Amino acid sequence: MQQFQQYIDGRFDDGATQFDSLDPATGAPWARMPEASVADVNRAVEAAERAFLSSGWALMTATQRGKLLLKLADLVAENAPRLAELETRDTGKIIRETSAQIAYVAEYYRYYAGLADKIEGAHLPIDKPDMEVWLRREPVGVVAAVVPWNSQLFLSAVKIGPALAAGCTVVLKASEDGPAPMLEFARIFDQAGFPKGVLNVITGGAEAGAALTSHAKVDHVAFTGGPETARHIVRNSAENLASTSLELGGKSPFIVFEDADIESAVNAQVSGIFAATGQSCVAGSRLVISNKIKDVFLERLKVKAQEVVIGAPDDMATEVGPLCTLRQRERAIALIKASEQQGAKVITGGAALEGDGYFFPPTIIDCSNAPEADCITNEFFGPVLSVLSFDTEEEALKIANNTAFGLASGVFTNSLTRAHRMIRGIRAGIVWVNTYRAVSPIAPFGGHGLSGHGREGGIQAALDYTKVKAVWLRTSDDPIPDPFVMR
Repeated sequence: MQQFQQYIDGRFDDGATQFDSLDPATGAPWARMPEASVADVNRAVEAAERAFLSSGWALMTATQRGKLLLKLADLVAENAPRLAELETRDTGKIIRETSAQIAYVAEYYRYYAGLADKIEGAHLPIDKPDMEVWLRREPVGVVAAVVPWNSQLFLSAVKIGPALAAGCTVVLKASEDGPAPMLEFARIFDQAGFPKGVLNVITGGAEAGAALTSHAKVDHVAFTGGPETARHIVRNSAENLASTSLELGGKSPFIVFEDADIESAVNAQVSGIFAATGQSCVAGSRLVISNKIKDVFLERLKVKAQEVVIGAPDDMATEVGPLCTLRQRERAIALIKASEQQGAKVITGGAALEGDGYFFPPTIIDCSNAPEADCITNEFFGPVLSVLSFDTEEEALKIANNTAFGLASGVFTNSLTRAHRMIRGIRAGIVWVNTYRAVSPIAPFGGHGLSGHGREGGIQAALDYTKVKAVWLRTSDDPIPDPFVMR
C-alpha cells in the first residue's frame, strides 16, 4: 500500500498513528494515511504562528507573496494529472472531472497571486484639521482551513489562495475520507519555496478538528462541509473567539419554465445532479418544473439518466462513479425508502448496484404528491433528484424558497423579464440563468441560512482574511491641549 505523510513546519512525518484509506470503487484499502493527534495539531498551529510572526514571511512584500503563489500555480498545473489520479483513486470522483477541475485550480492561485499587491487601504477625510487618518489592511493571522473530501483541491485553493495573498499562514485539515490529494499537494507546495510553517497539512477525525478549530492561536476558521459539523466549529470558536467563514451544503432549486429550451435544460439538469455523482454542495437536487412541460421533460431526463455510463472512476468513458463512502450510500437508501412511504414515487434508479464498491445509480423521485418528503428537505450528497411541479411563477418562487438552505439556484426561461424577477426573488447566494454549475476565481461563491456565511472566490474572499487598522497622525506642532477632553 502507498504511504502518505502529514506536513508540519516544512517537514514530512507519519503522524502519531495511521489509518487505512479505502478505494470507493472496490471498498478495499489502498493506502495508509497519517492521523494527527492533538499534539500534532499543536505543532502545526505553533509552526503557523511562528511563520506568521517571522521576518521571512511577515516582512515579505505583497508582490513577493504573489510571485510565490504564481510559482505554486505553475507547479499545480504541472502536477495536475498526478493530483487528479490520486483524487479519483481516494474519493471515487471520475477522472473526467478531476482532470479538468484540478487543471483549472491553478487559475485560482494565479488570480490571488495577482491580487496580493492590490489589497488597498484608504485615506479618511477626517473632521479634525490637525489629523491625518488612514486605514491599513493587515492579515488576520493564523487560519484553520477545514475541507471535505469532495473537490478538495478546489475547496482548499479558495482558502489557501486568498489567505496567503493577504499574508496569513494556514493549517489545513484534510478530511479523513480521501485525504491523499491534499497530502500530495503539500509536497508540491514544499517545492514552491515558501518559508516553512506558512502552510501545514494534516488529516484526522473529530478530535483533530476540535483541537484545531478551538486552538487559542487560531484567528480565523474557514470551513467547508455540513451544517452539523459547522455547529460544532462555531461552538469551538467560542474558545478562541476566532472569526469564521462557513461554506455548507444546499438543497438547490433547479427551476424550469414552460418557455425554456428543454434539451438545454435537461442537459444542465444532468450536469447539476448526476455529474460528480451528485456529490457537490451546489447540486441542483430539487427540480421545480412547470406542469405544462413536466411529462415531456421527465421522459427525456429519465432516458438520459438510464443512459449514463456507470463504471470505474479511472476510466475516461465513465460518467458516474461510486459514492465516496458506504455510509453515504446507506443514507441515500434510507432517505429514499422513507420518502416512498411518505408518498413519493421513484421514476428511475433508487436501489444500490450489486458488486464491489459504493455504486449508486442516477435516481429521479417524483414528489408532487409528497412536497414535504424527506428527499425534499434533506441533502443526499448523491445522484438523487427530487421533483416538484408548479402552475404559476409565484408558486415556483415559493417552492424554490421553501428550504432552510440558500446556496445555489438555477432558472431556465427565455423571458428576460421573468429571469430578472426570479433573480430578485430567489433567496440564494448564486443564481445561474440558463446554465448551471459554472465557477470562476473572479466570482464569489457562498450562501446563507444553513448554507453558511462568507464568500470564497473573488476580491471579497481576500478581504475576509484581513483586519482593518485605523492610523491617526497628528500634524500640529502645538502642544496637546486639555488632556481631559477627548479629541
